[in-house]
Amino acid sequence: MGSLAPLLPGTVALVGGGPGDAGLMTVAGRAAVEQADVLLVDHLAPKEALAWARPDALVVDVAKLPRGAFTPQERINDLLVEHARSGRRVVRLKGGDGFVFGRGMEEFLACTEAAVPVRVIPGVTSSVAVPALGGIPVTHRGVVQGFSVISGHVPPGHPASTLDYGALARSGTTLIVLMGVATLPEITEALLRNGLDPATPAAVIARGGHPDQQVVSGSVADIAVRAAQVGPPAITVIGEVASFAAAADANVTEEVI
Repeated sequence: MGSLAPLLPGTVALVGGGPGDAGLMTVAGRAAVEQADVLLVDHLAPKEALAWARPDALVVDVAKLPRGAFTPQERINDLLVEHARSGRRVVRLKGGDGFVFGRGMEEFLACTEAAVPVRVIPGVTSSVAVPALGGIPVTHRGVVQGFSVISGHVPPGHPASTLDYGALARSGTTLIVLMGVATLPEITEALLRNGLDPATPAAVIARGGHPDQQVVSGSVADIAVRAAQVGPPAITVIGEVASFAAAADANVTEEVI
């Protein structure tokens, strides 16, 4: 079924909301929001997009705040299935793309296992878009030929971490860290310990795609200190391309705005 086909009763649409501003959502994503009977909305979903919803649509906040309010994923899965089985058109609205550290596949499987029709409407992933909004390309001809996107929600050495920081330090790719505000000191220390040049450029982009977007630039050796006052959501870029932050437009500064 095409992404712009009508959303049928009893169907779930998993919609990626893009990197902040509702104007960066896809046409298909907006169409799904406009048709929804029920919207299950994440903390990072573009709230302005809710203005497109029908006045009688039920909006359910299922936020997962860092070290704050938390809706268990199992409960979200149950709500998707329950509302769809009641014959409602259900939209699961998230920020970025729900299949990049967004548990989108967990929700997809919950629907398919319950025999609930489910449609995926991808969003623009913040891992690429937010650096671009901060004036940083994740690749650049003659500079770098690839990028690696990692989750920083647990620090290096944590039992739940599966990342090889030695391999990342040697990869020669741009390193993009999502969900790594609190663990940035440990992440940068692990990269330095594994041989990454301390002078490697780095930048943190906070609230990318919003009017109060902030960019802090420095090197991998000092970016954790420079960005100490930045709160989530924020994305860290480590690699030669991060030096482009200094040449970007007025939204990009070397200190927190």
